[in-house]
Amino acid sequence: MADTLMNAKDTISGALGKCYTTLHKESGDERYLLMQVVKVEAKIDKTKTEVAIMGKTGKGNKATGWKGTGSMTIRYNTSIFRELLEEYKKTGKDIYFDMEVYNNDDASEAGKQITILKQCNLDGGVIAKLDADSEVLDEDATFTFDDFTIKKKFNLLSGMQ
Repeated sequence: MADTLMNAKDTISGALGKCYTTLHKESGDERYLLMQVVKVEAKIDKTKTEVAIMGKTGKGNKATGWKGTGSMTIRYNTSIFRELLEEYKKTGKDIYFDMEVYNNDDASEAGKQITILKQCNLDGGVIAKLDADSEVLDEDATFTFDDFTIKKKFNLLSGMQ
C-alpha cells in the first residue's frame, strides 16, 4: 500500500481569512469587521490534577478544566479596544466581546473553518503609541475567553480516511 501524501495546495494561507468582533454593550451589540487584524491566535490550556494510583509507581493525570487565552496583532488605526479600556477605567464596567475567526483559502480542499471565541476579555492594551523608526504602527493585545464554538470545520483531505 502506497503512502498518501498531502498536496501542497491543501495548506491554508495565513492571509486568507477575516475576523469579526461583536462588543456586548449595555446599549446593544456592536459588530465590526476587524480588517486591521494581522494575526490572531487562540488556544486552550487544560488544567490537570495528578492522581495517585494504587499498584503503579507513577501518577496518572486527570483533566479537570481548561482556560482559554488568545493574542492578536492589529494595525494601530482603530480605537475600538482603547474605548473598551477607557470605559473600564471610567466606570469599572468591563465590556466583553466575541470574535469570529474565518480561515478561508478556496485553493485548499480543506475548505473553510469558522471559530467563534465567546466572552473575550482584554488583559490590557496600548493606549497611545509613536515610533519614528517604524514604517507602520502595530499593536499587540492579549485576552482570555470563556467559551468557543467551531461553527464550520475544515473538510477531511483525501487520504485521511
